[in-house]
Amino acid sequence: MDLFQKCYSFDAADRIKEVGCYPYFHVLQSKQDATVTMEGKRRIMLGSNNYLGLTANPEVIEAAVKAAEKYGSGCSGSRFLNGTLDIHLQLEDELAEFVGKKACVTFSTGFQSNLAIISSLCGKDDFIISDRENHASIYDGCKLSYAKMLRYKHSDMADLERVLSNLPSDAGKLIVTDGVFSMSGDICNLPEIVRLAEKYNARTMVDDAHGFGVLGNGGRGTADHFGLTDKVDVIMGTFSKSLASMGGYMLADKVVCDYVRHTARPFIFCASITPADCAAALAALNVLRNHPELPVHLKDLSVYMRNGLHKAGISIIDSVTPIIPIYTYDSMKTFVLTQKLFDEGVYANPVVAPPPATPEGSALIRTSYMASHTTEILDEALEIIARVIPHDLHGSV
Repeated sequence: MDLFQKCYSFDAADRIKEVGCYPYFHVLQSKQDATVTMEGKRRIMLGSNNYLGLTANPEVIEAAVKAAEKYGSGCSGSRFLNGTLDIHLQLEDELAEFVGKKACVTFSTGFQSNLAIISSLCGKDDFIISDRENHASIYDGCKLSYAKMLRYKHSDMADLERVLSNLPSDAGKLIVTDGVFSMSGDICNLPEIVRLAEKYNARTMVDDAHGFGVLGNGGRGTADHFGLTDKVDVIMGTFSKSLASMGGYMLADKVVCDYVRHTARPFIFCASITPADCAAALAALNVLRNHPELPVHLKDLSVYMRNGLHKAGISIIDSVTPIIPIYTYDSMKTFVLTQKLFDEGVYANPVVAPPPATPEGSALIRTSYMASHTTEILDEALEIIARVIPHDLHGSV
């Protein structure tokens, strides 16, 4: 069969377009903020990971512009060779100090961070134990490592222990979990994960892409939220969420970071973060450091929205994060309702199977919130959501 036959046969997107509810690749014509101009109309943005609302912050924008003027538009090389700037090292030092780890390595994207970390630290004789609802980049990092990947039921610590108890005691083992799960918004049971890791001689890694800037003292993340920063071996994060930029990082002991720097092919064979992206992340980190009230305000807004959705009769899961999913349980229903919200002026994310985006039968509309939202904007969004979303999502729409 022709390699491209799968391309010629692919019609899923066309079928959704035919019924008028294709939800992807909408075009923005403004900054990413609490409200945006999207396809010529004002929309309330409930689909961004810009949790602290810093992409439109004047200090962050100014830092990016000045860095481009000083260093140029790009580095034209890998960090391993000609692509390391002084601000790359400054960003790594400041991140490590802020979170409370010994060292840091930065990568060009968050996805690349997981590919690099996991494929470097794990090999064919090792085991990776992964939560079933971990991010797709973790799954791909596991594949790239050639290690044996074993999954445990989502946040099921008894199942995690079952998996660990059946592994050789002297084998290399890495437990990987999202800190905050990106679709459901729930928080991992990190205390129990750390306890089991110590019991079964495993290492731990937390993908804190959606936890940094949201949880912990001053936004220091999931491990800090539980008081376990010293107990987690590797913390991974991104700049494209709370730090209003592009890129990713790992935090760990210096010897671990040095090993990854010298062995991770996704790091060695990739151009470094652009000067503007690096400077923007540095400036956003400085804003967060100087304004520890931002994560607190974000939490307050998240509680406000959860209470509003409850009052509107919309069923949601309990959590404290700014990710609030509305489960529809059906892919087409998700597309239809997301389109209706869009037409009424609210942009939210449709999330459908197959995994790892969400499990089968768990299709949802993902809403997320940022510190730059106001209660007035949220009230407007609530009125639209209450009008569009039926109370009984198991029925027809």
